[in-house]
Amino acid sequence: MGDAKRSTADAKVTGRFYLDLRGVGLTPDEINLGSDATATTSRIVIGLFGEDAPQPARILTDLATPVVNGGGGYATGCRPAEERMLQREQLEANKVYAGCKEGLERGGVTYEGSTVWRIDRGASIDVGAVSGRYVSRYPPNFDGSRSGLTHDQAGVVSVRRGDDGGFGFTIYPGGSNRAAAALLDEDNIVVGRVVEGMEVVRRLNETPVVQSSGVNYMALTGGAKGTNAPNRACRYGGPMYCNELKPLKKIQVSRVGVL
Repeated sequence: MGDAKRSTADAKVTGRFYLDLRGVGLTPDEINLGSDATATTSRIVIGLFGEDAPQPARILTDLATPVVNGGGGYATGCRPAEERMLQREQLEANKVYAGCKEGLERGGVTYEGSTVWRIDRGASIDVGAVSGRYVSRYPPNFDGSRSGLTHDQAGVVSVRRGDDGGFGFTIYPGGSNRAAAALLDEDNIVVGRVVEGMEVVRRLNETPVVQSSGVNYMALTGGAKGTNAPNRACRYGGPMYCNELKPLKKIQVSRVGVL
């Protein structure tokens, strides 16, 4: 592998999976009218670079595997119940933990039902926000040495290095914002690229989003209320999940599968 830069166009695709998305390409007028786009889906097929990023590629393959009869998905355990001061809050924490343990019997974590949770036009499209029954599962720790692959073209797929990025992945939409690509190169592991459905990626990139949630980040960043969200904290979700650049209309993964 090594550190020498290589083109993702030359990287070997060793496996593929698909995502069927609902809600892609709605116009602002359609959103205002409450249009229901659940009847139609748009498909993206992602090719994985299993030789360059073997561990992340295996995890994404598991996450793209449907859960059937208790099998499939990415196998991961439950976080322990958090200790709370108030009895009411402790009971709620215990309930969340018990629900997570019960969910283990149904199978692993899968992208089916997840969402596209953040779109920074020309910079990143963050996919795979799992919630609900997976809220207390341990996220994967994505491990990858520097393979020399960078965000050098539209459609490059990467994951956040380490375990603070949740279960999701990022699609680089391409464009002239090289600073965004450089930030992704620093923080992420390139794991694949979109091999079918780039027109869907382009439509995702144009999706209307919330420009500011009005969350007060002053204490966290020194900035004013309603300013752009902190780059890293809001980019990957986690404890400070925010609404900046969230799609105005939910875009949901209706079906996944390994090809």
